[in-house]
Amino acid sequence: MSIGPLHVVWFKRDLRLADHAPLAQAAARGPVLPLWIVEPELWRQQDASARQYRVVAEAAAELRADLAALGQPLVVRVGDAVEVLEGIRTRFGIADLWAHQETTGGFGFARDRRVRAWARAQSIPFAEPRQNGAIRALPSRDGWAKRFEAFVRAPTVPPPRTLAPLGIEAGRIPDERDLGLAPDPCPGLARGGRRAALALLASFLAGRATTYRRAMSSPLSGWEACSRLSQHFATGALSIREAWQAAQAARHTAPAPLREGIDSFLTRLAWHSHFIQKLETEPDLEHRALHPAYEGLRTEGAGTERFDRWAKGETGWPFLDACMRCLIETGWLNFRARAMLVSVATMHLWLDWRAVGLHLARLFADYEPGIHWSQVQMQSGTTGVNTIRMYSPLKQSEDQDPEGRFIRRWVPELAHLPSPAIHRPWEFGVRGYPAPIGDAHALAAIARERLWGVRRGAGYRAAAAAIQARHGSRRSGLKQVGSRRPRRPAIDQPIDQPVLDLEA
Repeated sequence: MSIGPLHVVWFKRDLRLADHAPLAQAAARGPVLPLWIVEPELWRQQDASARQYRVVAEAAAELRADLAALGQPLVVRVGDAVEVLEGIRTRFGIADLWAHQETTGGFGFARDRRVRAWARAQSIPFAEPRQNGAIRALPSRDGWAKRFEAFVRAPTVPPPRTLAPLGIEAGRIPDERDLGLAPDPCPGLARGGRRAALALLASFLAGRATTYRRAMSSPLSGWEACSRLSQHFATGALSIREAWQAAQAARHTAPAPLREGIDSFLTRLAWHSHFIQKLETEPDLEHRALHPAYEGLRTEGAGTERFDRWAKGETGWPFLDACMRCLIETGWLNFRARAMLVSVATMHLWLDWRAVGLHLARLFADYEPGIHWSQVQMQSGTTGVNTIRMYSPLKQSEDQDPEGRFIRRWVPELAHLPSPAIHRPWEFGVRGYPAPIGDAHALAAIARERLWGVRRGAGYRAAAAAIQARHGSRRSGLKQVGSRRPRRPAIDQPIDQPVLDLEA
């Protein structure tokens, strides 16, 4: 029996039923084939890891069950996207193809261009509705904040009530070994999927947001104070619009301290899309310094002693090492700790920001390319338009972990030390823990002079002005998004996402 032509909904980083415009619009037209393509080449990219895949696979498994309850489970195929789609066209016929617009790394940009070219060649309509605030082919940042607010205020899209069963073999969801991914235990990895996302959102809006503003900076308190939704935004188990509208609804009846935290969260949701827009506008952001004057300034990367010690959490700076070891074991850190890891690596250790960014991307279970590479460049001082900020591993240690509780948890060889000795063990003759790579203050001074020296170069200001015009936040608009009276956020500490950006 013929079942085609089919309305194919290609799920990518939008693994949910709710607020899913491609699914709803395709279902209104006829039989839907919900398709998830596991692309081995995607998972061979330098920024990919097994921990990321586990989170995505959990969300896909949950989506499969939810779709099955409507009548047609998620169909999983492994291979190149164009080849998989061509196989479906040849066997069943494709009436049209639907997928959310996606802002991703170089592989994803190139793959989507190939899919569009294939669809045109086969005369298959291909629709790509937006799923966040990023706008394709945006001519100017002027008015972006208003367009973001209009998007998140628009009604969420309800899922279809039923889907006609197609009788097509659903296929198995491969595991990380099937894809040849390197072993990546990550025992503290948070669970993926929509149910986990909704539980986190509910607990955050019901009370955890009360301490959001004052407690997000410390890796100790950030575990509870932060929304922890970044992972679910990255997989699309929860949409930005859903979170924004739930937060708006909750703030109306929230007591003042909770409402303040929710207001801050709303503003950071706008920053979330603001940074993704940067990569959408400038896809080379992951490869090329935003300001050309900083291109090639650092060359030392993976395989060097400094890089390896930083990557393993063995720099001899206890708080920094604790943050790196925590990230290795859990896949998550709060924003300030992430920013410090990048800042120390690229400033004090003068490591290439690309190598630093790739290593951290693989460790972040909530890796979001647009946010990640924008923040890696910002914390490395290569944007040309942001204030150069250096995070001292010693000052951050004393400010964010004054009693050394976080250090003792993640650097057990120092657990016996009292505070303040735990922050500077080299001054107390401690054995069994490496001496610091160098004098943090002296290394920072050298980096500061190098970076500011670049800013004094000819043509620097003109290039910076062009970057600001292309990517600038237009703060006066952004600060109005969310609550009508939000606290103005620091530009370098934007949102609740994970990766480096928001606070994660």
